[in-house]
Amino acid sequence: MADGSANPIDVHVGARIRLRRTLLGMSQEKLGECLGLTFQQVQKYERGANRVGASRLFDLSRVLDVRVGYFFEEISATAQAASPVEVIRGNVTKSANAPDENPMTKRETLELVRAYFTIADPKVREQVLAMAKALAS
Repeated sequence: MADGSANPIDVHVGARIRLRRTLLGMSQEKLGECLGLTFQQVQKYERGANRVGASRLFDLSRVLDVRVGYFFEEISATAQAASPVEVIRGNVTKSANAPDENPMTKRETLELVRAYFTIADPKVREQVLAMAKALAS
């Protein structure tokens, strides 16, 4: 961006990379190995500090076993509004610095989902889900 900050769309794509990598239980180092990169480069992609090119996005989709479109799903209106095309058109509707409220990008959510799916007994998983719903009420 003009002010030196990361483009919100790059940040979103990076968050989706991190989400999928974490759900698979894959380390940044392992992902880097699969792509021929260092874990530091993976960190930069996940933070949105470096843009992910089309060929790298294709490689990521294959390694992480998702469609390329996965990386753009659930993109916030804030990120969309901060896209240079939208800014030029004058369509900015929200502050580009508003925090992303998506709970699916939080580490604790990812850890909870991974732990839940490691429960082998379907009846126990059902009880855990019922307990979580009861606690949320």
